[in-house]
Amino acid sequence: MKTFFVFFFCCFLNIYAVIAQHQILINAKLNKEERIIYIKQQLTYVNKSNEPLKELYLNDWANAFKNKNTPLAQRFGEEYIRKFHFSKPEEKGFTSINQIKQGKNQLAWIRPQNHPDIVRVRLSKTLAPGEKVHLTFDYSVKVPSDKFTRFGVSGEGNYKLKFWYLTPAVFDGAWKLYSHKDIGEQYTPPANLDIQLDVPAEFYPSTALDIFHNYAAGNRRHIRLTGENRVESELLLTQTYQPEILEVGMHQLVTNLNDDGLQPEIKDLILTRILDFLQERLGEYPHQKLLITKEEYLKNPVYGLNQLPDFIRPFPDGFHYDIQQLKTIINNFLNNSLLLDPRQEQWVHDAIAISLMIDYVDRYYPKMKLVGSLSKIIGLRWFHAADLEFNDQYQFLYMNMARLNIDQPLGSNKDSLLKFNVNIANPYKAGLGIKYLEDYLGSEAVKKSISEFYSENKLKLGTEKEFAAILQKNANKNIDWFFNDYVKTSKKIDFKITKLKKRKDSLQVTIKNKRNNNMPVSLYGIKDDKIVYKTWVDSIDKEKQITIPKNDAERIALNYEQIIPEYNQRNNFRGVSKLFNKPIQFRLLEDIEDPKYAQIFFTPEFDYNLYDGIAIGPKMYNTTFLAKDFSFKISPKYGFNSNTVVGSANIDYTWRYHNRDLRTIRLGIGGNRFSYAYDLFYHRYTPYLNFVFRPQNLRNNERQSLSIRNINVNRDKNPFDQNQTAPNYNVFNVRYGFSNSYLVDHTSAVIDYQLAENFSKVSLTLQYRKLFKNNRQINLRFYGGTFIYSDLPKNSNYFSFALDRPTDYLFDYNYYGRSEGDGLFSQQIIMAEGGFKSQVMPEYANQWITTVNASTNIWKWIFAYGDAGIVKNSGENSKFLYDSGIRVALVEDYFEVFFPVYSNLGWEIAQPNYDQKIRFIVSLDINTLIRLFTRRWY
Repeated sequence: MKTFFVFFFCCFLNIYAVIAQHQILINAKLNKEERIIYIKQQLTYVNKSNEPLKELYLNDWANAFKNKNTPLAQRFGEEYIRKFHFSKPEEKGFTSINQIKQGKNQLAWIRPQNHPDIVRVRLSKTLAPGEKVHLTFDYSVKVPSDKFTRFGVSGEGNYKLKFWYLTPAVFDGAWKLYSHKDIGEQYTPPANLDIQLDVPAEFYPSTALDIFHNYAAGNRRHIRLTGENRVESELLLTQTYQPEILEVGMHQLVTNLNDDGLQPEIKDLILTRILDFLQERLGEYPHQKLLITKEEYLKNPVYGLNQLPDFIRPFPDGFHYDIQQLKTIINNFLNNSLLLDPRQEQWVHDAIAISLMIDYVDRYYPKMKLVGSLSKIIGLRWFHAADLEFNDQYQFLYMNMARLNIDQPLGSNKDSLLKFNVNIANPYKAGLGIKYLEDYLGSEAVKKSISEFYSENKLKLGTEKEFAAILQKNANKNIDWFFNDYVKTSKKIDFKITKLKKRKDSLQVTIKNKRNNNMPVSLYGIKDDKIVYKTWVDSIDKEKQITIPKNDAERIALNYEQIIPEYNQRNNFRGVSKLFNKPIQFRLLEDIEDPKYAQIFFTPEFDYNLYDGIAIGPKMYNTTFLAKDFSFKISPKYGFNSNTVVGSANIDYTWRYHNRDLRTIRLGIGGNRFSYAYDLFYHRYTPYLNFVFRPQNLRNNERQSLSIRNINVNRDKNPFDQNQTAPNYNVFNVRYGFSNSYLVDHTSAVIDYQLAENFSKVSLTLQYRKLFKNNRQINLRFYGGTFIYSDLPKNSNYFSFALDRPTDYLFDYNYYGRSEGDGLFSQQIIMAEGGFKSQVMPEYANQWITTVNASTNIWKWIFAYGDAGIVKNSGENSKFLYDSGIRVALVEDYFEVFFPVYSNLGWEIAQPNYDQKIRFIVSLDINTLIRLFTRRWY
């Protein structure tokens, strides 16, 4: 009798669990020609909260592709992603809701303001805690192209569906309303799913749901998919290929990831090892099937591996496949079982995922180099980059953002993060934080906590507070610093050994905490590059003295194993029996920073101008791929045309500020020597002070800068120019710049003031670019400048405002033939001052000038342009000037060609020597071009 009662009670609990779960039933029909899915859906929603609900909110992320005003489109614009804005209407997607019913009653629904991909449904009566409501929906989904987010319909006609039907949002005392921004997962409670699909017969389904039936009848295929406690129902409907189905232990893995031609037994070994590892470290995966797709991997790849071309194979067979599968399976494993808020608590997911990846590589690929077998190639193996292990990439890539002072707290809302921080820096910092804790507490306490957290929160809505509570419970030390400083802030970690006193058998070490935090640091004794002593030092407010045993240590070091993601590790060493704290190291070509050495790099560099020709020489500098506060560069070159030494040098120091609009202050001095004409040289040296301002909301693209400098120029006197302005001069210059740049709108302004011995002048430059919804682009530029006073000779225009080609007396612009009056090099233009493209007269203004430059696109990258302006010279009447023509902008502001058509000179296109009137913009500065492509990440 007792046994029967227990059996009955367990059955009752199972039935209650099913009843108490949300239920989603879908009947969907795909129209292949229209790319529309017609959906009839039933939702049974259970109020699991303690509050009565008068309305429900639903995620409708398919509608995020509706137009250019959605949060998704706006985020694309913020990151300069052009493909959505320039896409055709038929490539976009949307949801059309016909009706929503509760029983026989139609319900009122709206889309909340600023959330076009959220649906708010007003219930016919209040839903009390514990009660459930049955809703029915009739709607259709136009499937967007997959080129926007990798999900949708492909060019081959395959359907990669994710977030394609209505799901309830999460309510935990307040509704979590998260619009689609292509930065992660929907936040939806688990539900029992029953999906019936009617698709053309040629489609084959692949999914992690159970396929209840799948059969063709005539020209249609009928599919039924089911699943319990599901938050995702990613579905592939393919007609050009079928993913692999692999039996891995008790699980079935469906994947279309490229297997690099591996044998089936090797793949089975790799996948079995991955799943065994995750189940050992986390626990049993709650579902029988996993869908591992290349689309998911490419949205969150192993950076570095995904950049290598296919013909480069520096890693052992299977490694590439193993790491791809590992990262995608870990994310799939966690996303489908550990239900955390993906916008506000993503760091917990990232911390677990990245720490698991680090441990997996350490276990199965110990000492694997970051560049694989390339580290053994003569030449490459001399670089410190060749010494880095595969897992060193996490600290390096996070530190890239920390050194640039644009890292963001792990606890930040995910949609407030820069793209680089969303995809790379924050996940890596989170994983490094777990390794930091493991080293501090001992790895078993942290590993036990992660496993416990997973087991207790599997298929439940978990929180970071529960994760923190479990960690603190299992820790044998106070770890408040981890949550208060490491997670909640972007405070840097930076310690320094300031003093060392030698005693007979001990060492008294003074450690300085250079940052305002309470994080611990590890202290080592080193002999023959081996660790002879290690301890942890806690509670370093500003400075702390600690006595450690000598143990014959030759040097002492902080964070010697580089487990702590420390901002500056170059000041972590102090010699005990060695003369130098760190030896000086000279390296050919730029390398990864090695904190054990004081590094100086030599790199070949070249410049070009008409007079010096190709100038080649060594660049000696101290900067690496990571930014430094103190930097210097000395770059002498030999000009093969001028047959002499030219070049440049610079030294500066940068102060970086945290949680302020003022981000950096840079103080420095630079100088250069080049030819400005044949056999004529200029020498320029410039002390400068720069202030850079950026809003604390780093996704705001507004920038401000203030530059104060004094330009000192010495030129060789030109014996053939009797009217040459005094060859030597200095100009005090203050320049303020403002810009607010997005894909759709760009606004900028520059105010420039100059003071010299014989003149003072001020100018204003305004620019505005607008990209309209019909893809029409308009570019407007205004320039106005006036002399405050001038004692300059009237027969010289060297310091005058220029209409079309500035004289560049400050030597700021990269002219290839700055003194040329005719020929190809005279046709190079710099968009500065008047901005005209035609050489109309007068070319200069020694009193004041105002111009307007405008252009609009005719077809894609072909524009029509027009310039108009008024030029005023002393003792003369002002003159109105204009020109117009065609602008071909292959790469805007970097590679453009201008074809004049009509101006004050008449129909220029019909005049002789027209080829000499064509103007061009060409930039050979590789750093400038790199910034063009990386701006979306920073």
